Order: sequence, then C-alpha cells, then structure tokens
Amino acid sequence: MARQKSPTLTEAELRLMNVVWEKGAATASDVLDALPRKPAAAYSTVVTTLRILEEKGYLRHTKEGRAFVYHPVVDRSAASLDAVRLLLHRFFKNSPELLVLNVLKHERIDPEELRRLKQLIEESEAEQS
Repeated sequence: MARQKSPTLTEAELRLMNVVWEKGAATASDVLDALPRKPAAAYSTVVTTLRILEEKGYLRHTKEGRAFVYHPVVDRSAASLDAVRLLLHRFFKNSPELLVLNVLKHERIDPEELRRLKQLIEESEAEQS
C-alpha cells in the first residue's frame, strides 16, 4: 500500500524549501548547489521533490529559457504554523497549554527567552481583560 503524502513538510522537503526561502527563487541546480554535500542529493531527487512541493502548494514555477525557476507560495512562518498545528493535534490533544508545559518541563530555556514568554503572557492577559 502506498504511503499517504504528508500535508506538511517532510525533512527532505524542508531542506529544499529552506534554500528557496533563502534565495527567494531558485532552479533545481541552484537548490542542489546550496545543499550540503553530505548527505549528497541527486539532481533527479531534487527535481522530484520540487515537483512534490509544487503539488502540495508550497511552490510554483516559472519558465526562464529551458529552466524552471521555483518560487515560494507559502512563507516560512505559515509553514511553521501549519507544523505546530499538526504537532498540537497529533501529540497534545489540540492543547497549546500541554505543548508549552511539555517544553517548559523538558527543555532548558534561556532566562531572556523566559522573560519574553512572561511578557507575551502578560500582554495576552491584558488583551483578554
């Protein structure tokens, strides 16, 4: 049975999207050149993955000469939000609180980051009052 396509970015797709986001637009050759040499990626794999990203709606292409130039349709922040929503749904019963509690319990957080989090909480509480 064929594996169901992920609506969010796979690790391999994210590697390519990071290149396109950084460059703003890129050909398959541009993407291949920007990827780390280890692990090496094949040109055909890059082309196939770019087509999948286009099918998923993350990219579109224009034709310049003989080359397809890929442009992001979804920006990095929207893709991040989709990934967080999927994570919330799959592992945290759609509860942002459970996610945040898990991070606070299991990850070391810099004091400056904690200060910013407290500030965001206070701002959110003020908006709801």
